Amino acid sequence: MPYELYYWDGIQGRGEFVRLALEDAGAKYIDKCRSSTGTQTMMEFLKGSHGHDQMPFAPPFLKDGELVISHVANILLYLGPRLGLLPDDEKNHLIANGLQLTITDFVAEVHDAHHPISTGDYYEDQKTEAKARSAAFIRDRIPKFLGYFERILSTNSTGDGFVIGNGLTYVDLSLFQVLEGLNYAFPKAMKAVEDDYPRLALLRDRVSKRPGIAAYLKSERRLPFSESGIFRHYPELDLNS
Repeated sequence: MPYELYYWDGIQGRGEFVRLALEDAGAKYIDKCRSSTGTQTMMEFLKGSHGHDQMPFAPPFLKDGELVISHVANILLYLGPRLGLLPDDEKNHLIANGLQLTITDFVAEVHDAHHPISTGDYYEDQKTEAKARSAAFIRDRIPKFLGYFERILSTNSTGDGFVIGNGLTYVDLSLFQVLEGLNYAFPKAMKAVEDDYPRLALLRDRVSKRPGIAAYLKSERRLPFSESGIFRHYPELDLNS
C-alpha cells in the first residue's frame, strides 16, 4: 500500500520535508489533501473523530497501514531506514534525529521572523515587530544555524559531502529545503553570505541534481514557495531593506 501523507493543500510547509524523502526514494505515496475528500479526512484525524486510536496534534502526519506517525522528525526517523535514507546502526539513527530536530528549531525561527507576535494574526498586523525580528534573525540566527551545519559537514571525513555516513540521508534533503527556502525568503541576506558556507552550497547543488529530486522539482507536485507558507519573501524584511 502507498504511504498517505496528510498536510494542508496548496503550500509546501513542513510537509515538504517528508515529500522530499518520498520523492528521492521513488516511494509510492498519496498526498491526501490534494484529493477532494482529503482535508476532511485529515480534520477527522485531528479532531479524534476518525475512530482511530492515534490522534495527531497537527499536520503533517503519515499513515502507513494502521500506523499514524506525526511530526516531521518522527516521520523521517520512521521512513529513513525503509527508504534507504539512513544508515542501519542505532548511533546514526540518533545522530540523524538530533540534526533533524535542530532543523525543526531553525524552521520555527524562520516562521517567527514574519510572525513574531502571533500565528493567529496576519503579517500586516505585526510588521513593525517582524522587521525587528527579521533583522536579528539575519544577523544572529542564520549564521548560528548555517555555521553549525557547515561544521557538521566538515567533520564527516567519509561522507563525500553528505552529513552522516558515506551517503545521502533525509537530513541532507531537509537541509536542501531549508537553503532553498532561505534563498527565497531572504535573497539579499543569503547572497551576502554565500561564500561563507561552501559545503552547504555544494550539498544544495548535489541534492538538486539527484534523479528523483530533479524530476520532482520540475513536476506539478512541487508547489512553489509563497507568502502562505513558512518561507515567505517580504522585501522589507530582507537585508538592508
